[in-house]
Amino acid sequence: MTFYKQLIHTTIFVIFLAGIVSCGTGNEETTFSDGDSVEGTKAPSFEYGIETDSFSVIQGVIKKNEFLSDILLRYNVPYGLIHKISEKSKDVYDVRRLGRGKNYTLLCAKDSLSTARYFIYQANEIDYVIYYFQGDSVDIKLGAKPITLVEQLKEGVIKSSLYNTLIDSNQNVLLAFEMADIFAWTIDFYRLQPGDKYTILYTEMQVENKCIGIKRVNAVVFNHEGKDFRAYYYKQDSTGADYFDEEAQSLRKAFLKSPLKYSRLSSAFTQRRFHPVQKRWKAHLGTDYAAPSGTPIMSTGDGVITEASHKAFNGNYVKIRHNSVYNTQYLHMSRIAKGIKPGVYVKQGDVIGYVGSTGLATGPHVCYRFWKNGSQVNHLHEEFPPSEPIQEKNMADFKEYLIKVDSSLQNNLSP
Repeated sequence: MTFYKQLIHTTIFVIFLAGIVSCGTGNEETTFSDGDSVEGTKAPSFEYGIETDSFSVIQGVIKKNEFLSDILLRYNVPYGLIHKISEKSKDVYDVRRLGRGKNYTLLCAKDSLSTARYFIYQANEIDYVIYYFQGDSVDIKLGAKPITLVEQLKEGVIKSSLYNTLIDSNQNVLLAFEMADIFAWTIDFYRLQPGDKYTILYTEMQVENKCIGIKRVNAVVFNHEGKDFRAYYYKQDSTGADYFDEEAQSLRKAFLKSPLKYSRLSSAFTQRRFHPVQKRWKAHLGTDYAAPSGTPIMSTGDGVITEASHKAFNGNYVKIRHNSVYNTQYLHMSRIAKGIKPGVYVKQGDVIGYVGSTGLATGPHVCYRFWKNGSQVNHLHEEFPPSEPIQEKNMADFKEYLIKVDSSLQNNLSP
């Protein structure tokens, strides 16, 4: 039977999903034999769209320093055919890309030699490669498992941290990063308090009933320090999709709440703090964010670099002028990012340096300083205007969408 005749029902979704890790962890090959016969006609079995009833199905994991030739030789595939597979694979999926720890499936003839006829490589939880070979015939095809989109609604109350709350509730920890990104302009996630709570409606991607990622967060209600912060995913005709609050205002604002994506807050802005190095009480006109050395530091807003240098107390630091009112400064960097120098324009979220402990610092962190009209202020208390709101022509549709989403959220909230 030719390769094409045996590919009975393969549905291919071409979807890129970077950074997905294969779920297989074992190192032993496992053979599955046919079960006991039952009365009536048995439905044919399929693996990767191939009818497998006439084959022995063997599953394994690629070991350290193991190559395709090592596997195929064990199943009586001759050197000449392996060479032909290797050469033909260069135009489709080069066998040199097969990686340690990845799952594979062999379909072998049910005869005394158990010669392999198919080698299926699982590149990740979605994408796979089928190598077919018999006699002088070789064919290689790319495939993808179908993805099912499932709407999920979750809620939680923070006791110690958002991450631990998700773990304790058996919820996807990726939700922490999603919520932190959505509310990056309105909530400082390094200052969450016990009793803060959330309700989140999102679309989950599943393969074979297993979650492989989050496609999109559709709506979130996050109660922080007794105040509800709402976010709704909405797509406008001309400006694309973004998150908006219940007043149709964009959540994007002039400044991010933090210069780091994820870390922990170690020392807040205050007029009186005991300095750990100088051993005396003094004002700390900045906010310290502790993080591992080398963590990227982002510009919290658009602006022009005015200083990128080194001083005894500041260590390696960068200062940015955002407009005639606001300036920001980032201290104690391990190093300043390549290309960052006075006169360079940076956008919100651009990496300008990396966390370190240079200058007067006891451990790796970034001291974030914020100036308003020449005076240092606590950025967490500043209110900034939002970006472009929902357009007037879309307002009626947006309000109708809010009613539907809020109904879904409210109907599923815990009493």
